[in-house]
Amino acid sequence: MREFLGPVVALAWKDILLEIRTRDIVVSVLVFALLVIVVFNFALNVTSNVVKDLAPGILWVAFVFAGVLAMNRSFVLEKDRGSLDGLLLTPVSRDAIYFGKMLGTFLFLLVIELVLLPVFAVLFNFSAISPGLIAAILLATLGFATVGTLFSAIAVQTRSREIMLPILFLPVIMPVIIGAVESSIGSINGDSPVSVARWLGLIAVFDAVYLVICPWVFGMVVED
Repeated sequence: MREFLGPVVALAWKDILLEIRTRDIVVSVLVFALLVIVVFNFALNVTSNVVKDLAPGILWVAFVFAGVLAMNRSFVLEKDRGSLDGLLLTPVSRDAIYFGKMLGTFLFLLVIELVLLPVFAVLFNFSAISPGLIAAILLATLGFATVGTLFSAIAVQTRSREIMLPILFLPVIMPVIIGAVESSIGSINGDSPVSVARWLGLIAVFDAVYLVICPWVFGMVVED
């Protein structure tokens, strides 16, 4: 187990240190996501009567757009600097490389969401402290990182990688997005825990499926 977890943590830590030094991903993605929230706030004229219906959808639109931008950078630096081939030549399993990159992406997305959520709550005047909402964010972010890491590795091999990633990513992750929006609506509206848990269970099921399939497909993608 240590032989597997060691490379996973080392690769994730490498990505974190690189981001701390350059601040390329987090800063640019945060600015973009904040602009999305502000634009939606004024464009839709969200009042207190409709905030509980519109706020969850706007929140997840911002999270998804921010996630796509962050995931698009997951393998770009490795590819542009020629270090991807060297990474694949290291004596570690492809699963370890996948989970290392996925863990780094997961942590990046969580940082972005933790910054965005209080700002969003202030703008739309609702409480962000909700167990159902926090659970939805954690589960959905895990799904985003799991699927996004795979398709980032695929898209980086193409010329139009900025366009290819959302085209591949969004249709596959749609069940998670739907579950996240519905569970967030239930949490913000104060629905019964059973209703919220049903949607959280849907997200968890798809996360489990992605965690099994995506590392396997990743191994075939990088071999090609």
